[in-house]
Amino acid sequence: MLLRRSVLIGGLAGTGLALAGCASMRTLTTQVSSYGSWPASRKPATYAFDRLPSQMAQPMEQDRIEAAAVPSLEAAGFKQVARDEADVLVQVAAHVVETNERWRDPFYWRADWWYYRRHPFFHPGFGMYYDAPQYQREVGVLIRDRRSNEALYETHACYSSTWTSDAILPAMFEAALKDFPQPAVSPRQVVVSLQPKS
Repeated sequence: MLLRRSVLIGGLAGTGLALAGCASMRTLTTQVSSYGSWPASRKPATYAFDRLPSQMAQPMEQDRIEAAAVPSLEAAGFKQVARDEADVLVQVAAHVVETNERWRDPFYWRADWWYYRRHPFFHPGFGMYYDAPQYQREVGVLIRDRRSNEALYETHACYSSTWTSDAILPAMFEAALKDFPQPAVSPRQVVVSLQPKS
């Protein structure tokens, strides 16, 4: 009985720590790669979104993706206007893949040597395997000159997690455009704040 009670308490404590960790998460660490030859003398001006045929086939989904990118484009200095008035055309895309990865519960039966303050002790445990969903995300931004159709700037941000939120997509676009207009080191880690959905 004592053993079963200890296991239950340990499991609840582990669950509490996991929930506390999710609740306290306020930043995303993304991998960003940027490329381009944005002219040093050219200032961000007006833009309009441009869609590929495949994106036109899913207008509601593309609306959602573009809406997530707007705050970051505005922060970079761009202002959205009608297409025939725009200085540049912007294509944005987002991709997410959900996979399952097997992970071992902390109470899975094992017998390992652990070290604490340089004193070894023998630690048994027990439990089971779970299939945890893993979300692998990537967003991309391509900026072209409207008149010449020249590609001026391209940037991508990648992020992987075992949780999901509507706030992740805008944060990833923020990371992708954080160093605009400089291509900077690619790939690189970019940390951005996760803004809660209002």
